[in-house]
This record gives sequence, structure tokens and C-alpha cells, in this order.
Amino acid sequence: MQEATSRTGEGGIEEQVKTLGPWFHNLHLPAGVQTAPHHPFGDFPSFKWKDLQGSIPENLEGWSALDIGCNAGFYTFELAKRGAHVLGIDLDPHYLKQAQWAAQQLGLEHKTEFRQMQVYDLAHLDQRFDLIIFMGVFYHLRYPVLALDIVTQKLNKLLVFQTLTMPGEEVYPAPPDMSMDDRQAMLEEGWPKMAFIEHKLAGDVTNWWAPNHAGIEAMLRTCGLNIISHPGHEMYLAEPASDRKSVVNGWNGSEYLSAIGKNWSEAAKAKVEHKPLER
Repeated sequence: MQEATSRTGEGGIEEQVKTLGPWFHNLHLPAGVQTAPHHPFGDFPSFKWKDLQGSIPENLEGWSALDIGCNAGFYTFELAKRGAHVLGIDLDPHYLKQAQWAAQQLGLEHKTEFRQMQVYDLAHLDQRFDLIIFMGVFYHLRYPVLALDIVTQKLNKLLVFQTLTMPGEEVYPAPPDMSMDDRQAMLEEGWPKMAFIEHKLAGDVTNWWAPNHAGIEAMLRTCGLNIISHPGHEMYLAEPASDRKSVVNGWNGSEYLSAIGKNWSEAAKAKVEHKPLER
């Protein structure tokens, strides 16, 4: 591997960090250089990784990984350091430029790839991933459950999911069915739900949703996943369930296919012919 000093190019690493700014990820680069040492959140996202790192296999050799909303690539690089080949996607070219540059500084350019993509574009990507990082994105999406369906259809082994949430960790034991007259139960503490944010939250117009804890777990289950653990605040580690499939692989497949622009007519027969529906 080349020494970091040979990768800096013109101006030195500190000057290039300044030129590539502003930074949202505080990356720790060679020679003690940090990209956002005065981040308002602290050493972000390193402090989140400290909660998560023990739940990720130390050896990821042979694993393929996906980092959704990769920003400057912090999680991409941590997975690559453990041996994974990682695809990082983001819609902002500013952050992708930072990530590509940082990969060279860290000597990880051969283990990482960065593309400008929306999460919905993954539906048309002919590739699956052993490990998917889906953190800090869900609540920014206008169509979050569609995105979660798309992401989990690409999953082989482990999903790390994190989102802004409503306060509280209560779980109401929702029944398998209920009558229209029993909707009062939906107001109970811990009923699976999401709050819709019409205007701004923390000055950000892209903050659309805040699900509660029960809602997140319910959504993950309907995607055919089992929840393994909660590594940190608002974090969920999940894996494909052996005894349950996603609703998009069953009775609701036609709606999913329509949403991602694929032919749904054959799949619709199952939905039409098997009423009343059982989930």
C-alpha cells in the first residue's frame, strides 16, 4: 500500500480537506487529520459506530456490502477495513467526491465503489448484498416503506437500520385482526405508527417521518425480517426470517412491482383471486 503522503496530491492533506468542505462525516485520516473535528454532534458518526461495531462480524472477507446514503463514506470504510467489498450510494455529488478522495487517503479505493443513486434505484440493480447499512435515510424519504421494501429485497444476511423516531419504546400487542369499530386501540401507547412532519424539523424540510419503536419493528417484520438486536439508540439489526416472507413476495407483490415500474399483471391475479386476504 502506498504511504498516505504520496496520496495527498497538491496542497497537502489539510488543504485538500478544507477545499473539499464542508464535511458532515468526521473522518479520521492518516497523520491525525480529521475532516470535521468541530462537528456539532461531536465525533460523528464514530460514536454511533462504537455502539454498532460489536454487532458486525470482525471478518467480512468475501462479503458484499451496501451503504445507503453513504455521505463521505465513514461506514463504507469501516466495513471495507474488515474485508468487505462495499458499494456506497448517495444522491449528493459533493459527498461522493469527498468519499472517493478519502478512499484514496485510506488506501481503500480497491475495496470500495461510490455511485450517485437514489435508494429507489436499487430496485433496478441486478445485485444483492450480504450486509446493508440503511442508517439516517428512512425519515428523509417521501416514500419510506417502498424504500424499505426495495432495500430488503436486496438483502442476503444482515441489515443495519436506523431512523429518527418518536419518543418511547412501548409495544402494544396488536391483534392479527380487528373490526372497524375497534380503531380506538390505534391510539394506545405503543401501537405501531409514524408521525408525519408537514413542515420542517430542526430546520430541515426533508424530515418527513418519525416512526415509533413498535412501528419500526412491525415494518421490518412485514419485510420478512427477524430483529436480532438493538445495538444502539434507534438502531435495529435484522436478518431474513426462515419462517416468514416479505409481503411483496406474497399477496402484495403486484403493488410492489407496479411501484418499481415492472410488469405486475400476473402477480395481481393472486391478490384478486384470494380474497379475503390473509397477511
